[in-house]
Amino acid sequence: MAPPTLRLEPLRFRRLGRRDYGPVFDAMRTFTEARTVETLDELWSVEHPPVFTQGLAGKAEHVLAPGAIPVVRVDRGGQVTYHGPGQVVVYCLLDARRRGLSVRALVTALEQAVIELLADLGIVAHARPDAPGVYVEAAKIASLGLRIRQGRSYHGLSLNVDMDLEPFARIDPCGYPGLRMTQLRDLGIDLDPDAAAGELLLNLGRQLGYTHFDEVEGLPVPP
Repeated sequence: MAPPTLRLEPLRFRRLGRRDYGPVFDAMRTFTEARTVETLDELWSVEHPPVFTQGLAGKAEHVLAPGAIPVVRVDRGGQVTYHGPGQVVVYCLLDARRRGLSVRALVTALEQAVIELLADLGIVAHARPDAPGVYVEAAKIASLGLRIRQGRSYHGLSLNVDMDLEPFARIDPCGYPGLRMTQLRDLGIDLDPDAAAGELLLNLGRQLGYTHFDEVEGLPVPP
């Protein structure tokens, strides 16, 4: 991927803590629909209570036994995945057209941000051209799913840090039966999810060509 054009305006990090999936999903769509050519790009970091999300092309047969965990149909690409406490989720509220970013370039930026974070922790990781995400050997540690609407992106990536991986056994993760999942804790890394989120936000911001950042808390106020 060619080096991104450096941006002079700041990239905003929005730290949301732990929040239910539905209100954050609604806020992403509202933000994207309301943004103008002047709206700053934002990255939102959040942890969700247990929830399965099923992408636009998601097939019901990949949801094996959800039990009491809700399954939410969403408008990103990809199949079913799981979000839960101890997983860092970063949503990418970007004007991809303004940034000159193709979908492939944006996916690569997300993957490289995770790969660099893991490399700094002494973990060798890689992306796969046939299955977006980040893998340590054959196990998946980060999942990706995006939506581009009128050149603006939302949804993003999730990184497994220190969580209960059992719910992944109730689905075919990302539509792949038997796909093994892993996390930082199982790789011997003791890192707080909030600290992991901070490093991941900076890595991704730099991948996108930003050098200035500001940080806010809470969901944006609708216009």
